Amino acid sequence: MDNSTIYVRERGNLRRVGDIILAQPKAPPSSSCRRTNPFVLRKEHFIFTYNEEGSLRYTTKSLFDITLLFVADNIQHVDSLVGFPDQIGDRLFVAAEENRVFLNPDISQKALKLFSDAYGDLVLSSLCLRNRFPLLHERITEIKTFHSLKSLDLFGCRLGDDHELFQHLTSTSLASLTQLFIGGNHLSDVGLQRLTAPIRIMQKGLDSLELLDVSYNPISEIALRYLKCLPKLVKLDASGTNMKLGTGLKTTVWNLLGLIPSEKPLNTFDHSGCKTEGWAEQVVNQWETSSCQMPKQKKMEESRASALRFFGRQKFVREVLNAAPLISENGKEANLEKLHFYKPTANNSISGKMDPSTTKCLQIRNPSCNIRKRKQESNKCDTSRQSPPTKTKRSSSLVFTAEDTDLLNSY
Repeated sequence: MDNSTIYVRERGNLRRVGDIILAQPKAPPSSSCRRTNPFVLRKEHFIFTYNEEGSLRYTTKSLFDITLLFVADNIQHVDSLVGFPDQIGDRLFVAAEENRVFLNPDISQKALKLFSDAYGDLVLSSLCLRNRFPLLHERITEIKTFHSLKSLDLFGCRLGDDHELFQHLTSTSLASLTQLFIGGNHLSDVGLQRLTAPIRIMQKGLDSLELLDVSYNPISEIALRYLKCLPKLVKLDASGTNMKLGTGLKTTVWNLLGLIPSEKPLNTFDHSGCKTEGWAEQVVNQWETSSCQMPKQKKMEESRASALRFFGRQKFVREVLNAAPLISENGKEANLEKLHFYKPTANNSISGKMDPSTTKCLQIRNPSCNIRKRKQESNKCDTSRQSPPTKTKRSSSLVFTAEDTDLLNSY
């Protein structure tokens, strides 16, 4: 079997498959012989049970289970799973997970992309990496394969102002993303400008984003203008930033984003409901468990190169783990003022619940909400009153600086 030619049937025709090396079964430690035939009966092909008398019995697994195990062992040779039922995809994913396929850096990226392309958000719909920055840096290549995420929590992942993940966040791969948490990442106005540059210039990316958390970042009111490119944004968390709640901030947020401050903290920003959901939930846990141990470095021909690679990686992990946390652990951040903003659904129904300054900002943005007052005014005052800016006007009035153009060229 090892030296024979392999054929596969596709669309009624036989096709010769070349350059495919099937995975070899692992022989038990006590066995001195080495199996080379992947079709030889293996222990995994049997189910061992005990009868009432205590005798060991075994039965063979079904042909489907044996085939499923064979495909999981050689998942890197599968071209596509598109069209296979979800039930088969789920069982195949579990089989590959049990074989620790996704811990192998040589095939994990291809295997995850294979499942993501076929089953989308069933593989992973929500990913929570809150304060798990070592995991993000270790598995960023695999994380980029989850292109059907609806919620992504990167709070406290030390992204900074120029991270390679920025390009992925604004790409079409995350077009279905509705919730994004990037608080506590040392993100300044420059970083937010860099993050949104492709969206503001090409008008593509994060089209479905409804919730954004930029809390505990050193950003100011200047950064709010970079968020005008998010058409469906309805909730914003700006707690712990350089912004202070006042009439000026309320007016700016309302004029730019159409949001008003919330008197009570919004439950969507307490991170209690954020978790990893999908088939790959246990895979993420396996990554975190394995990252706690220093992986064995492959032998290299030159010992000097091997030493540099090992100590360089060791230094990186040590610096990341020993770094001071971005958010203090003494609970002081819980006492800070919460700056939560949301988009009102009906101005007339909520105007009675707002403070006078917020109601005034609403009337400035939407003069039509006070119809009685407008009727008492003269026609001259009505014509002099400016109409509220619309999304079309805002998008057409965008002015891109030379710095924005340079940011676009860097992608």
